[in-house]
Amino acid sequence: MRRCVLLLGVLALAVPALAGTLAGVTMPESITAGGRTLALNGMGVRSKLFVKVYVGGLYLEKKMGDATEVIQSDTAKRLVLQFVRDVDRGQINEAFDQSLRDNAPGQASALKTEVARFLEVLEPMKVGEQFAMTYLPGTGTTISVKGSDKLTVPGQPFGQLVFSMFLGPKPPSGSLKKGLLGAQ
Repeated sequence: MRRCVLLLGVLALAVPALAGTLAGVTMPESITAGGRTLALNGMGVRSKLFVKVYVGGLYLEKKMGDATEVIQSDTAKRLVLQFVRDVDRGQINEAFDQSLRDNAPGQASALKTEVARFLEVLEPMKVGEQFAMTYLPGTGTTISVKGSDKLTVPGQPFGQLVFSMFLGPKPPSGSLKKGLLGAQ
């Protein structure tokens, strides 16, 4: 019996965690972006009026628990939103626009052309579809909708703005921000 328990313990350590799961959504423990390996930092749920809208997963080059550090760092990062309910384009546009204004009004105003281009690529999302924002140093921020790259905005300022929507002082929900930072 003791050998069996020991063997099971060794096997458990030998098999790496393959994914993070939250609210029925599973995301891989790591991804590759721009030739860099990013690890799942944390996952959180965006709910509105007690209805789950999407599960977010934040991927970073190294684990970080400080929102300002994540936003300001000039390192590769990706935020993936997997929708758990259908949301129309108007709802997404309104929510993202509000979040931009709530979390970085000065930056949003200074980058109004880039923000307008960002809001233009938004599409209605169905259950199971993903929306991703990837920042790569030297490249900028790429917005992907349903697995298709829609827009790349060069430079770090737009990336900081986009990540502040979810990690800034007024995120869509406090539990989403905490989860993305690995604090759940």
